[in-house]
Amino acid sequence: MKRTRILALAVVLTAAVAATAFLGLARGGEVATHQHATHTDTTRPTAAEARFSAEMQRLWLEHVAWTRLAIVDVASGSPGVKATLARLLRNQNELGAAIAPFYGKPAGRQLTALLREHILIAVDILTAAKAGDATAQKRATARWNGNADRIAAFLSKANPRHWPQAALRSMLRAHLALTLAEASARLQGRWAADVRAADAVEAAMLHMSDALASGIEAQFPARFGRTG
Repeated sequence: MKRTRILALAVVLTAAVAATAFLGLARGGEVATHQHATHTDTTRPTAAEARFSAEMQRLWLEHVAWTRLAIVDVASGSPGVKATLARLLRNQNELGAAIAPFYGKPAGRQLTALLREHILIAVDILTAAKAGDATAQKRATARWNGNADRIAAFLSKANPRHWPQAALRSMLRAHLALTLAEASARLQGRWAADVRAADAVEAAMLHMSDALASGIEAQFPARFGRTG
């Protein structure tokens, strides 16, 4: 389809980068492997750690699930897109609230604002790609990458030891590329590829959720029942 060709070209250039970034983090990145360093064979997660990790997984999986439905709605022109986006934006409020007990309410509000911007820019990219507007899509994609970098900088500043900025930046840029692959497959009607891309987005998000939860658990051990 001509109107989605531009998005497809962007995906070809970025999908391999996304896979490489996540593989690199899995093999040796500080952020990705911290949970394994925290919960070794001799120390299992405390009940508080298990609850917090499960809640973070729930929230971040909702992020990708409602993002996927937004992609489907925009691609199909569904009248339900407004309700879908409202629910997706609510999820960003919940993600910000999840860090507030550790970093304060202003930090929670700042993360929410950054994540809401992430969602709204994604809608701009989808809309431009569907319309075949290359200029608008290029501008929106540049804004999307800049937003991801600001999220990485914000989180790393809050927890520099366990969330190195370079690793977070790679992880978030990879998330964007994987989401683009998902959107491209949906817009082009490549249904099997669409399903595979959605699976990849979910797996990567679980990886990121665990890394973020582990970083908070390591930074505030007493809050999770660890005294040593």
